[in-house]
Amino acid sequence: METVEQSLRHLDEVTGALEDLAAALGDADEMGPVLQAVCEQVIRVVPGADVASITLRSDGGYRTAASTDQRAAEIDGKQYEQGDGPCLRAMESGKVVRVEVETAVELWPEFTAVARELGIGSYLASPLTVDSDFVGAINLFGFGAHGFRELDEKYLEMYTVMVETTVRGTHRYLQAKEHIAQLRRAMESRAVIEQAKGILMAARGISADSAFRELVSQSQRENVKLHTIAEKFVAQMSAETS
Repeated sequence: METVEQSLRHLDEVTGALEDLAAALGDADEMGPVLQAVCEQVIRVVPGADVASITLRSDGGYRTAASTDQRAAEIDGKQYEQGDGPCLRAMESGKVVRVEVETAVELWPEFTAVARELGIGSYLASPLTVDSDFVGAINLFGFGAHGFRELDEKYLEMYTVMVETTVRGTHRYLQAKEHIAQLRRAMESRAVIEQAKGILMAARGISADSAFRELVSQSQRENVKLHTIAEKFVAQMSAETS
């Protein structure tokens, strides 16, 4: 059992881990490094954790989005193959799952076999819900048979709440950033298509609709995107007139 002094020291460690995670979020340009930072910091938050990973639901299946050790990804992969296991159970039930590998053999024999082979003795998973399209679990692995305590479960729950709150903002920011980039690309594509149409109209004395149909027809014949055809045409005409 932790003494008051040990608890206070660990709370300082938890605070430091959260500060480091917040710093990583502030520098994020994509979600991958953010999730990696979540994995690295959760090991500081939960004393019994030796290895961590994050599972995300993806295209009707599951994937390991980040991990601190390849062994975690191997154990995750076995759960995905079987369609069941502690991390998937946590994700689907919305509840923390805490198990000792030796006692999980009846529920998850394949998971248990791989975990034993890799030296994992205890397992703790917490559901992670950032958004409707961002659902998964934070998975912790402990070497040996020490097992995770109820207090470790509480630490993980607390950390997960903080992660969900902070990552949600980053996720939405990155989504908005990508949306803006897509709009910018669409506007640039539209502009070059209009430029190509204008050149065709002036050169051949045809209507805007006819010019557009010619570009579309060439795009289909060459199996190349319309904006690429337009860019090539504008570049070619510019070279001929320069």
